[in-house]
Amino acid sequence: MTIRVLLADDQALLRTTFRMLIEANQDMEVVGEAADGDEAVALTRTHRPTVVLMDIRMPGANGLDATAAICADSGLSATRVLILTTFETDEYVATALRAGASGFLGKDVSADALLDGIRTIAAGDALLSPAATRSLITRFLATREPDPAPLELLTAREREVMVLAAEGRSNAEIADELIVSPLTVRTHIQRAMTKLHARDRAQLVVIAYQTGLVRP
Repeated sequence: MTIRVLLADDQALLRTTFRMLIEANQDMEVVGEAADGDEAVALTRTHRPTVVLMDIRMPGANGLDATAAICADSGLSATRVLILTTFETDEYVATALRAGASGFLGKDVSADALLDGIRTIAAGDALLSPAATRSLITRFLATREPDPAPLELLTAREREVMVLAAEGRSNAEIADELIVSPLTVRTHIQRAMTKLHARDRAQLVVIAYQTGLVRP
């Protein structure tokens, strides 16, 4: 299946560069370009891309506001947002995750890493750059009193898998830890996401901290 990508960046040269890079791959296509946050939201509603490659600093509504609007739209539940910015700060990482972003990469990322990131997000997995470490997430997402009530919906195994996912383990690593198949791990994660109304793995990680399942 072709991954449909929407580019949102106020720099036309960067959009052109990203378009050339993405469209050189047979499994991807660029379906639109936006120069600001408002346009990004409007074009996302029009084209319904698989992934929105979103800059943060843009005129008008910024990338974080646009991400929040896209992720709050029930009609866009299949669209994932990958934040790509030069401003890779703690606050931006946390705000992007709270807004519903599925991934976060710095603009100094290599071409191959960017393409891999788009594919990772399109597959429904979370992606955080090396700078967006677990310590940053715990610092900014665990700032309020945890509410463990949602965890009552989960089985013991689903909670166990969720903890390991929040620690940054891949499905294969979780499978090795629990001595089950990667498919079984994916099933547990999907069920937990459904029960907790999480858009994707990134939101599942956020919920793990907000509920106190994982603590700093």
